[in-house]
Amino acid sequence: MLSEFRDFLELPYAELEDLNLQAKEQRKKRVAADVIQEERIKYLTDERRIKAVTVVFSDLEGRLHMLDYDKKFLVKSYDNLTFDGSSIRGFTAQRESDLRLGIDWSAFYWLPADVFGAGKVLVFGEVIDKNGGTYTGDIRGVLKQYSDQQFAKNGYTLNAANEIEGFLFEGIDAERTFHETGSFEYVNKGGYYHSLPGDPLREFIDTTAEVQRAMGFENEKDHPEVAPSQFEINYTYGEVVAAADQIQLYKLICRQVATQMGMTASFLPKPVTGVNGSGMHTNVSITKGGKNLFWDPKGEEKISRMAWQFTDRILTHGNDLCLLLNASVNAYRRLDPHFEAPNQIKASATDRGSMVRIPIGNEKSSRVEVRSVGPDANPYMVLYSIFKTGLDGNISKIKNLRQADRYLPDNVYTAIEDFRGADWTTEILGEDVKARYADLKQASADRCARLLGTIVKPSEVQFHHDVYNQLLWNIF
Repeated sequence: MLSEFRDFLELPYAELEDLNLQAKEQRKKRVAADVIQEERIKYLTDERRIKAVTVVFSDLEGRLHMLDYDKKFLVKSYDNLTFDGSSIRGFTAQRESDLRLGIDWSAFYWLPADVFGAGKVLVFGEVIDKNGGTYTGDIRGVLKQYSDQQFAKNGYTLNAANEIEGFLFEGIDAERTFHETGSFEYVNKGGYYHSLPGDPLREFIDTTAEVQRAMGFENEKDHPEVAPSQFEINYTYGEVVAAADQIQLYKLICRQVATQMGMTASFLPKPVTGVNGSGMHTNVSITKGGKNLFWDPKGEEKISRMAWQFTDRILTHGNDLCLLLNASVNAYRRLDPHFEAPNQIKASATDRGSMVRIPIGNEKSSRVEVRSVGPDANPYMVLYSIFKTGLDGNISKIKNLRQADRYLPDNVYTAIEDFRGADWTTEILGEDVKARYADLKQASADRCARLLGTIVKPSEVQFHHDVYNQLLWNIF
């Protein structure tokens, strides 16, 4: 069909940014759900140039799933969107497969047409069980419920900002062909903060940052990272569910831009041995009535007693949480002390080998940084487990807890054992979801070499949940 016959929505980046920031502000102010729903449905009805609405949700491992609904159909049927949960890894068994998708109208995004196609908008979905409640395997819904409870009960707003590192490799689908090639090819060998204008890595970072700005990310800085072809694009903090949504969008944008440039954006924690791996440093704080409860100018390292108790609970449950924060076989290559690995279960303002760091801050920026998080972990699981633990967990009586000689597991098998054996992970997830998650991780581990060795094995990439597809997993 000739393009002149089409009239689909294509908005300039500046207009996209204005629209997305307005929606973000509504979300931040917790505008009533029914008010936002009415506004969005009216917009979709009136805007004739929109052809489809992309509804996204995440499975138990954090893999993003996308469904395109015809705009007119969605407007009429948004309250009755069903799908087969048994086809989603970690969701329902076949005998109880019917689930529904609700629409979180506050999590609505206008999309750059040159990256996502003309005439589309995106919204996050909520998985609803057959009884009409939050489906326990939808950790986004669980996180949202917990965040809302904390706000209603204590007036707390849970905030997060994530520093997500990744690698840019030559060729499309470099991860999915790794079992054939056995290697990744860098697009740039410059290193930390160094990438000449116009080279592939810099062009990728620039383009991705432009898309992020258009989608209301409120960028702060971007740069090549320590390892060759490694990147990091930072943006401002947000309320915890919006922050987790942005992690999913960040990775989606990076992958899409890279593919359009004939390359692959990879979020494997350690795709290449001998160089620094990729992390997802997770900065968290809690505000009440606009006041940062983690700030205390007279406190140790200028953080409050509440912030230190939050930290102590994370340290207490460090081994329990490790599988949730480092969710893949490959992630345990990153927990290597030779490459600034945050594998020590301690807290420090200066030691970057610590699981938890206390960054220099002020009344606005004071926070706790959990460094031992892989970029391939389920972002909803990461943030839910950190906040749930920091607020509700136990504090160990281990002597000198904050500087004790304790380490995170160096392999996925130990992490699985710690996770299965911990009462706290049952408290966080419930027995059913905990067992399902552990079984998924066990299945991935059992397809890989038990000892990591010195080279990245094809199996740890081939069976990695971030690059999962049915065809690859059937080749075993």
